Amino acid sequence: MYPIERYPLRRASRSEFVPIRNLNYHVRLWGEPSPDRTPLVMVHGWMDVGASYQFVVDALAQDHFVIAPDWRGYGLTGLNPTGSTTANGRYVPTDNYWFPDYMADLDFLLDHYAPNQAVNLVGHSMGGNVVMLYAGARPERIRRLVNLEGFGMPAARAAQAPGRYAKWMDELKDLHKGDKALRPYDTVDGVAQRLMKTNPRLARDEAGMAKAQWLAPHWAQENAQGKWEILGDPAHKIINAQLYRVDEVLSLYAHITAPTLAVEASDNQMAQWWANRYSLDEYHERLKSVPNITVALIEDAGHMLHHDQPEKLAQLIEDFIA
Repeated sequence: MYPIERYPLRRASRSEFVPIRNLNYHVRLWGEPSPDRTPLVMVHGWMDVGASYQFVVDALAQDHFVIAPDWRGYGLTGLNPTGSTTANGRYVPTDNYWFPDYMADLDFLLDHYAPNQAVNLVGHSMGGNVVMLYAGARPERIRRLVNLEGFGMPAARAAQAPGRYAKWMDELKDLHKGDKALRPYDTVDGVAQRLMKTNPRLARDEAGMAKAQWLAPHWAQENAQGKWEILGDPAHKIINAQLYRVDEVLSLYAHITAPTLAVEASDNQMAQWWANRYSLDEYHERLKSVPNITVALIEDAGHMLHHDQPEKLAQLIEDFIA
């Protein structure tokens, strides 16, 4: 990659490791806790890391106490001495992942950082789905809720269960044979190129490429062989064994008491992901179950809207939680 100006970091973060449910949970923090500050908790999506929110944090007009964990099996979370070991010595606690575990991890993290205080909670994509479910199960813990493109999934039918469980077991076997291993990269620049291929908006100008170069060493880590490995457990690629129950989701939505902001990108990718199985209109219909919901659109942004338009997103979040 040709030399470009480095990303101009405005607010530096610090790392902490917190013991959560037999895991050494990595948490990235910006700002300091204060009695007059409501913690702003930001959780990432599938195959992402907490550091991914750096650009939004830098764009915030005010100083906040921001808490951004790496979910289990992502980033630097997951060093579990009782788990299995990958080639570069990182421990992984399991060979598949469940949404209730993310919810419980979040609950324990809030016990640690905000035991007697409701928080402002933001989640992107998979993290957006988690925070919506969590806010229905623990409504008293959330002051304001922001869902960034956490659309949920197509409704499942009971008749799908036999095939679903069979596929899940087959994929577990593939994982243990090494068939789901993530490709390593020769250099950190190769990781940045991968980020720009996944999100072409990062490749449109030097500012975007600087973001990709900044993200790359947070998104991947050099192993003992000098290769750069993505900091995401390949087990995340395994299909969820359980069917997606829309009736359960809507019940949780109905129990959310916090004012909720659902943010969407103008470049909607649901048709690409789900074809005719699930649409944006269906998602909007589900949102009607949330008692106090506002929907906002960010123009000139794709699914990684926190990378594409961090300034617009930061303003939306701050206006909503003010």
